[in-house]
Amino acid sequence: MQITQIIKRRDGVTLKVVSDIFRAISKLLKKFLICGIKFYRKYLSPLKRHTHCRFIPTCSQYALEAIEKYGPFKGTFLALKRILRCNPFSKGGCDPVP
Repeated sequence: MQITQIIKRRDGVTLKVVSDIFRAISKLLKKFLICGIKFYRKYLSPLKRHTHCRFIPTCSQYALEAIEKYGPFKGTFLALKRILRCNPFSKGGCDPVP
């Protein structure tokens, strides 16, 4: 049994409050992650030498698109899976956000 089911059974108003809080935290986390990726692209990525992403779109662009489309939790999970696939042994290629 999930916590939201327990709360819903006891008080419908409490469930709405929890849902609103979760939505606000999710929105804030999404903005934080997007700012972090943009910071990386602008300031840290140019410092790396002779490195190019093997995939199209780049891993950072993939992360931005995944977070925008799926939110901070699933989007971050998809981005981490993609980053782990981006290695010297990978063929790369076109790999859009599902």
